Amino acid sequence: MGKALRPKGWVLVAYLLPGLLIYSFVVLVPILAALRDSFYSWTGGPKKTYIGMGNYKEILQDDVFWHSFLNNVLMTAYGLIGQVGFGFVFALLLMSKMVKLKGLHRTMSYFPSTLAPVIIAFLWMLVYNYNYGLLNAGLTKLGLGALVQSWLDLTGPIVLLASIPLSWQNIGFFTLLMLAGLSTINKEVLEVAELDGATGVRKAWYIIIPLAKPTLVVASLLCIANNMRGFEHIYALTGGGPGNSSSVMALYAYETSFLRFRYGYGSALAIAIITLTMLMILLSTLLLQRRNHSKGGA
Repeated sequence: MGKALRPKGWVLVAYLLPGLLIYSFVVLVPILAALRDSFYSWTGGPKKTYIGMGNYKEILQDDVFWHSFLNNVLMTAYGLIGQVGFGFVFALLLMSKMVKLKGLHRTMSYFPSTLAPVIIAFLWMLVYNYNYGLLNAGLTKLGLGALVQSWLDLTGPIVLLASIPLSWQNIGFFTLLMLAGLSTINKEVLEVAELDGATGVRKAWYIIIPLAKPTLVVASLLCIANNMRGFEHIYALTGGGPGNSSSVMALYAYETSFLRFRYGYGSALAIAIITLTMLMILLSTLLLQRRNHSKGGA
């Protein structure tokens, strides 16, 4: 029966071919074109000068690019806490019997994910505004007027301040992802754990987290990929400023290519971004797998 219902190979290819062609045209072709252009010194005109690995050698000495890379790493760390961590906590709360109107909470938490990143950035520009922002207004009402300041002009915590809107937008997505993963846990296991006295934090730490580990791994990898290629929020919220304090790799590549007209170097930056992102995901995957194997062996 299974063989009779299984489609032939050419039928599967026919179904997959349109999507594969679109993906190749939209993703693979631009990557290959960027890889080709990364070996040239090119300002956008008809003349290209072949310089071999010159652009990549310049990247190794580019302090702004590596500062942008560190900002991406910081955003990823903040995202793992603010998106995956809080998403997991919110999912646990939505699974508890104390929370009412769960459908409303799910809808409201996911709503920011439906908005464009530019809209999110504009909303949080209003929150951080010095003159009429909600943050400064709240501090004034609480009698903490000494803390009122122009938040987006701070160079120290600017990456954290820029990461908060990103976490606020995506936390609903990760909450629903966690809920989907937690729903696969056998309820009888949780009931037995409660009978044995494992409630609250103990039940979450010793029972739910180990059983939800595959979902947590997938969510973490998605968060890493999303934050390493972050662009829209930073572009609309801070523009990489003050100075280059909040610049990220994608924004730096954009400015290099389309504002300074160094298309060859910008292409090399794009390839470097792809490589570093894949390395981050690969290292994270190997680290998580190694931890799982070590615990399994123990």
